Amino acid sequence: MTMYELGRSDVSAPIRVDGPDGPWPALRESVAVNGHVVVFADWNSWLPAVAGGSDLRALLGSRDWDRFNSLEKPEVRYRFAVSRMLLRHAASAVLEVSPDAVELAYRPGGRPYLRGCDQIDVSLSHTQDLVVIGLNRRGRIGVDTEKAARRLRYSEVHRQMCTTAERARLARMSGPEQEAELLRVWTLKEAYTKALGQGMRMGFNQFGFDAAGRGPMTSDGRPASYDEWTFGTYRVELGDGYLMSVACHDAGHGGEGGTAVAAMLDEGFFGQVVDLMDHRARRR
Repeated sequence: MTMYELGRSDVSAPIRVDGPDGPWPALRESVAVNGHVVVFADWNSWLPAVAGGSDLRALLGSRDWDRFNSLEKPEVRYRFAVSRMLLRHAASAVLEVSPDAVELAYRPGGRPYLRGCDQIDVSLSHTQDLVVIGLNRRGRIGVDTEKAARRLRYSEVHRQMCTTAERARLARMSGPEQEAELLRVWTLKEAYTKALGQGMRMGFNQFGFDAAGRGPMTSDGRPASYDEWTFGTYRVELGDGYLMSVACHDAGHGGEGGTAVAAMLDEGFFGQVVDLMDHRARRR
């Protein structure tokens, strides 16, 4: 499984993770240096850890365990379990805690978040064999993946999906080039609206991207932000190939300090927690 970048990107290079052994230090370094990290995996490489794990129920948590058991097809069940296990392991590496200490919760609409650690935004996407996770400590993040062979017909979707500027650019392209660019724009818009927490509720013809993947742009092609957003699209050579797009936001808060749980909590509050735990330990 290899990956290459499509165009210039300020998003840190996604990191491939084949199983519970990592490489987890690379994730911590990416978040420390860049403020965010994107990881991806072939879910089949994680299957031995999921299928043979006696602690899967504890690791998934009650809600995800119930969801896991409600899925009828084994492939769908284990792909779901892998996506949550990868997310928990990635978050645990960044937070410097054990995976079973990471608690996933869900906002209305199904977007996951780390309970008790809102300083890190998370995003998840999976399509067939590919699972992608994004974590960002400086703002919002959204990831999206699609099969590279997926075909979107310009004549059928351009009015609902493209801005005026995008339509003008796409109309000048040949068929195969047009389809490839349309799919790239689609994944960028999916990633961006996921980062905003809007999903398909936000009209895709209301904002756009230029040929370099810069955005968001107004309908007529003018910048609609002040460089607080960065975007990237990558081709993952797995099977017939996938496109993976990332939308990463920097809220301008600086993001100083470590990402270990102790460093991210208020010092006074953390001290009270430690004192309480020591008190309980002495009473036992």
